[in-house]
Amino acid sequence: MTEFLLLVCAYLIGSIPTAVWVSKGVFGMDIREYGSGNAGATNTFRVLGPKAGTFVMVVDMLKGVLAVRLAYLAPYYHDPEHLTQLVNFQIGLGLTAVLGHIFPIWANFRGGKGIATLFGLVLAIQPLVALCCVGVFLMILFLTRYVSLSSIIASIAFPILILYIFNEPEIFYRIFAIAVALMVVLTHQKNITRLLKGNESKVPLFRNREKKHH
Repeated sequence: MTEFLLLVCAYLIGSIPTAVWVSKGVFGMDIREYGSGNAGATNTFRVLGPKAGTFVMVVDMLKGVLAVRLAYLAPYYHDPEHLTQLVNFQIGLGLTAVLGHIFPIWANFRGGKGIATLFGLVLAIQPLVALCCVGVFLMILFLTRYVSLSSIIASIAFPILILYIFNEPEIFYRIFAIAVALMVVLTHQKNITRLLKGNESKVPLFRNREKKHH
């Protein structure tokens, strides 16, 4: 029963529609009616700019971190002998939060793609791996200014890091890493199509610098 209640809490945390509340509360608009129509950090970057996008990304990441931390509220997982079960339950909590982000009860079940929340999950369980993925994400973003492409490549780097660089022994976590990469690629099919056609929008990271050159 404790695990079930914690999973419900994780879903409710993930359901917090950061992008929707920011767009409505600060800008007087619904972010889902603009850009790609997604209530996530990428679309917020694209439509409302880097400040709003960064805020949404950080809060959505924290949703994943907080959901994972809920595992420590169950006494069973305090025992070091239950470390494998702890990690498995943490992944379950994090994925439930991601599900909440994609289908938020607080926003008519129309949310984002869950990338930032998914990253928060990894950050809470394996910070070093998460930081490596951040490095890949930022490098691609700096070079291309495509948030979608940066997310896709960083997600592909995730299982490579888990399987070959850090050689994670836990089989469930290895499967999870591969599943994450596949999920991100599948949820970004429209972005991939736009990237191939050259129609994908870039985030205005260097807008001020570009204005100075003109």
